[in-house]
Amino acid sequence: MNDSSPVLPWLVIRQDDNGNCYRVGRYATEGEAQQIADTLDVRGQKQLYWVERIGGTTVY
Repeated sequence: MNDSSPVLPWLVIRQDDNGNCYRVGRYATEGEAQQIADTLDVRGQKQLYWVERIGGTTVY
């Protein structure tokens, strides 16, 4: 990564019915990541979505 690369420290994570976790995307702000997680969550499927900061602990 060089100095001109965007910093995207926030992740949206999805956990499926079998407990498998997948990274949905990386985002610049916590608010942006939470908005994506909320949008996906309201679709009513059985998956669980949450936001994490890279190198940090689970936020949601």
